[in-house]
This record gives sequence, structure tokens and C-alpha cells, in this order.
Amino acid sequence: MVDSLEPAKRPPTLRIGCVQYLNARPLIHGWPDPVVFGHPAALCAKLARGDLDLALVSSFEFLRNPIYRVVDGVAISSDGPVYSVVVAHLGEISEIEEIELDAASETSVNLLRCLLAEKELDPRFAAASTSAITQRRARLLIGDQAIRYRSEHEVDLHFWDLGEHWKKLVDLPFVYALWLVRPEVGAPSEIANRLRALRDTNLTNLDQLIAEEKGFSPEFCACYYRKHLRFGFGEREKDGLRTFANLCEKCGLLSEHNFGLDLV
Repeated sequence: MVDSLEPAKRPPTLRIGCVQYLNARPLIHGWPDPVVFGHPAALCAKLARGDLDLALVSSFEFLRNPIYRVVDGVAISSDGPVYSVVVAHLGEISEIEEIELDAASETSVNLLRCLLAEKELDPRFAAASTSAITQRRARLLIGDQAIRYRSEHEVDLHFWDLGEHWKKLVDLPFVYALWLVRPEVGAPSEIANRLRALRDTNLTNLDQLIAEEKGFSPEFCACYYRKHLRFGFGEREKDGLRTFANLCEKCGLLSEHNFGLDLV
């Protein structure tokens, strides 16, 4: 008589989400399981509802709802001009009366609010539209849309780079996105190690990743990844995120809170 053996149970596949922008490629390329791609705000909502186990999403989601574990050592940040988070405008920033907002990213919107408040500027904010940019009306653009728009209008418009002006204000990096893991997800350290290893592999093979990119030229990608973006989350990035939290609280964008990171 042969004892029957139950088939080994496979661990459940992680429900993982990632922003669908060029800046995230070095952090997600090569992940072996299905990935839900989307705009930051939509992914934040899915993660908050528990429809995702973890996601690379806007840093403001963590500041607003600090229930998540944060993958240490990995982020999307800039330490100066970021190129892809900009206000497109014609006249001087101080003359702008209305700015159309890209609702896809609350982090970029709230960074803009903080920067303007520190400059004692108070333009109206409006939903994105097809209205023309004028001396009095500007537009916030993020991600791949911002990159393409800059390419199309580099001669006729100015671009106020939020990463550049954050650096001028506080002399710290700005953290746009983090890997956030829901608190009920098991083995978070193992997941974090896989994500750090994936980032390291992709950065080691960055030239190959650039060569495989179809949406943007190799020359642009090389400059974007090597000059404008950072993919670590060290002490200076954490100080930058803490400073952003304090400014958001000062501007009434966050309630009073104690900044703490549950790192894995």
C-alpha cells in the first residue's frame, strides 16, 4: 500500500503594483510574476483597500497613511533637477494666477503646494484641461507625459523643475516613490531582499535596460537615469522625506504626526 501524498502548496503570488512610468523601470524590470501597472493615485487607492499586497507608489501615501512597511534602500528620488516633474509656463512663476494639476500624483501636487507656499505664492489650482498655457495659466506635468511634453514644447515654453527647486530650498534629495508593503503581508524581509536584488541587477545592467526601451531614445534614457534620478533610500533621502512631511504639516496637507519608518 502506498501512502497518498498531497501536492505541495505553492505560496500565493504576491499582488504587486508599480507606477507605469519610465522612472520605475530599473526597479521592476525582470520581476517574474504579474504586475499591476497604473498611475500613482490609482495604485495608492488599490493598496489602501488591500487590493494589492505591495506597490511602488507615491511617497505621500506613506505620510498620509503610515501603516505600511517600507522597503529600505530603494526609492525613486532626485538630488536636483528631476526633469519629469515640472510646471510648464510662459511668464514668470510669480505672475501665474492658475495652475492646472495632474491628479495622478498627490506627491507632486503637494510638493508644488509646499514650494509655492515657501515662496509666498498663492495661485488657484484647477483640474487638468485642454486650455492653452498662457502668461497667467500654467500646468503641472509628471512622468512620461512631462517628458514628451517638454520635448514638444522645449522652444516655446519654460519648465519649472520641482526637484531643482526643492534642492534649492532644503539642500536634500526629494523622494517621489517608495516600495510600500501592507502590514498583513508575510515574510516582508524576504520580499524586500528580492526587490533590492532586482534593483541592483538592473542598475548593473543599465545599458541593456536602456537598449530595450522602446518609448524613448537611448540618449535620453541614459541621461535621465544617470543624471536626474536616484534609486537609493539612504539617510539623506530619509531626511528629505522627513522634511517634506514637516512642510506638508506646516501647509495643512497633513495632520500632526510623528514621522517613523517601519523598514524591512
